[in-house]
Amino acid sequence: MTTRTHGPDFVVAPAGAAVQAVAGMGKRFAAIDVGTNTVLLLVAERGEDGTFSAVEERMEITRLGRGVDRTRTLAPGAITDTVEAVERFARAARAAGAEDLVLTATSAARDASNGAAFLRAAQEAAGVPAHVLSGDEEAALVWESARRDFGRPGRSLAVVDVGGGSTELVYGVGEKRIYARSFDVGAVRMTERWLRGDPPQPEELRALRADLAGQLAELPPPPPGATLVGIAGTVTTLVAIHLGLRTWDGRRVHGFVLGLDDVRRLAARLASMPVGERRALPGLPPKRADVIVAGAEILAAVMERIGAGAVTASDRGVRWGMLYRRFG
Repeated sequence: MTTRTHGPDFVVAPAGAAVQAVAGMGKRFAAIDVGTNTVLLLVAERGEDGTFSAVEERMEITRLGRGVDRTRTLAPGAITDTVEAVERFARAARAAGAEDLVLTATSAARDASNGAAFLRAAQEAAGVPAHVLSGDEEAALVWESARRDFGRPGRSLAVVDVGGGSTELVYGVGEKRIYARSFDVGAVRMTERWLRGDPPQPEELRALRADLAGQLAELPPPPPGATLVGIAGTVTTLVAIHLGLRTWDGRRVHGFVLGLDDVRRLAARLASMPVGERRALPGLPPKRADVIVAGAEILAAVMERIGAGAVTASDRGVRWGMLYRRFG
């Protein structure tokens, strides 16, 4: 059994249950992924075939990247909240038996002028070096995670990772990547840039869509017949809202297929609600309620741009790709 913690919005298994269930079976490793909006922990056990099985997963929304698009600086409160989460997650990983731990940071730490100061604090809190992933590295890790779950010999995949500060697109066939690019469009960044009304005003949504269309204009089509896989919190949250989940169930979310019409309906529904109403929706973590509209619009814009009629949700991502690269 896997312990999965998504904050107070979901009912989860008791802490420690997963550790007791599989104690002594194999070596364990952990990854902490610090994003613009969330901090994610994965503790996983490596099997004899080199694959990993999750033992414990946690998520906290600390919004490290609050205001970075405008100021290019990490706010002191955001640094404090995120470093404290990193420290808690590192302790939890070691308590779960992780022999080694890898710590990565993505868009907000890349963009901020004081990103180095944050990294020093995060490294001290975790007790391991921190690595800021470039956009290309982030795309490569996203691909590694997706193709292990959904790839097949000769099968074409397109992978989209809608983050808080950036969105990665990766195409490939079989195990080979043939295209990867990171775009500076993310749910937090686009919310702060365009969506100030509560709920967003029609002219704000039009401006957001025009910005997305311009930034994604150079995105080429994926290989013929490619399956689109969507990674990260925006996609999994949209699935959870669509399913009305009051208790997080990764088994229902991972592999679930949303059509483009579903995504557009969800985006319109969410945009029609003030933030207070969104916070009460089953499946939507309250701290994600203010940025989910922009996230849904980004996903829809990508799908329309590449001609994808549906997206398959992945409940995994950078942290899984990093485990395979570092400890696989």
